[in-house]
Amino acid sequence: MRARWIRTELLPILVAVFVFAAARSSLADHYYVPSGSMEPTLVAGDRVAVDKTAYGVRIPFTKVDVIDRARPGRGDVVVFDSPASGTLLIKRVVAVGGDVVSLDRGRLTVNGASLADPAGEDAERFHDKVVRLNLADGGGPGIRGLTIPDGQLLVLGDHRGNSFDGRFFGLVAEREIYGRALAVFYRSGDGFGWRRL
Repeated sequence: MRARWIRTELLPILVAVFVFAAARSSLADHYYVPSGSMEPTLVAGDRVAVDKTAYGVRIPFTKVDVIDRARPGRGDVVVFDSPASGTLLIKRVVAVGGDVVSLDRGRLTVNGASLADPAGEDAERFHDKVVRLNLADGGGPGIRGLTIPDGQLLVLGDHRGNSFDGRFFGLVAEREIYGRALAVFYRSGDGFGWRRL
């Protein structure tokens, strides 16, 4: 009787839990934003959908890619473990391998070109994406002529004066990125929606 209960009741539940956990590990997940370090793009309490296949498909519960896809690019909002504490963080990729980057009063220059958006004083342009910055607390620590090694990324918060980011914990290896944030699917006060990042 007990063996039958295990086979018919418990085993299907365990298989379902494993499949669900494996999917969260390798395919898609969500992230809860704990602070204002990415304001105004993300605010504390936001729930963000994360595509874990954006840069490759991994063996569940590992960082081993079985299918390579795109590499993280400038402007992507990514989820990764902090090199300083192991805490899960969400930040914007502002420079990739080979880039030479400077940051002065919260404003970026990459490979000699300012990213300032001509249409907005507190905004930067990453290709066709315009990103608003929060400089209410200043720009935070600056960077002078940092060359990013291949396979490494510089990540910063959009709230430049109030973000624990690559200026403090250093560069992040591409292989440490769990996935790319796609959209805010829940914001306190606004409810459910789909605000693409």
